[in-house]
Amino acid sequence: MSVYRSITLASAVALLAACATVPKPLEGTYTDISTASAQQGGAGGTRVRWGGEIIKTEPGPQQTCFYLLSRPLDSQARPRSARSGDDKTQGRFVACRAGFYDPEVFTRGREVTVTGTLHGIVSQKVGDFDYAYPRVEADVVYLWPRRPAVVHYPPGFYDPFWGPGFGPWGPGYWGNPYWYQPRVIVVPAPPPPPKK
Repeated sequence: MSVYRSITLASAVALLAACATVPKPLEGTYTDISTASAQQGGAGGTRVRWGGEIIKTEPGPQQTCFYLLSRPLDSQARPRSARSGDDKTQGRFVACRAGFYDPEVFTRGREVTVTGTLHGIVSQKVGDFDYAYPRVEADVVYLWPRRPAVVHYPPGFYDPFWGPGFGPWGPGYWGNPYWYQPRVIVVPAPPPPPKK
């Protein structure tokens, strides 16, 4: 019996490890410095791995700059979602990388993780405020897939097929709290445009 327990435990650990894998382009060792600390200056040349939500994407003649609302990273190096209740931000930063990145793909609100080297401060207006953006010369700009949409149904919602309550068993299925959990609806990504 202990052999089966060992195998089950090993499988569970392997599964958890697989779920928390950092994508290959984002692997590496980076300095643990916050955007707030970097705003003070003196961190030039430091290698960082930061992430957040895109505020705006600005392509230039030689490079594209991404202005980001910084968020803490999870075990996969993905920015934590504000929708999950974790609305902590760590300020803002700008990451620039050589080449053209389409603002229609890298749109406002999309999540990215960047790796690169800190290279000074960029001052830009946020409203009437002069904001000091720590600048990252990025070697990787990793665009995460969109998260699935989550729809919350209130207890006792009206189902047009079954009527009031959850399913054919009536409101709450005898009060079972399982039926009051949020339901997840996965919205597939649109197909790529046809090649000409």
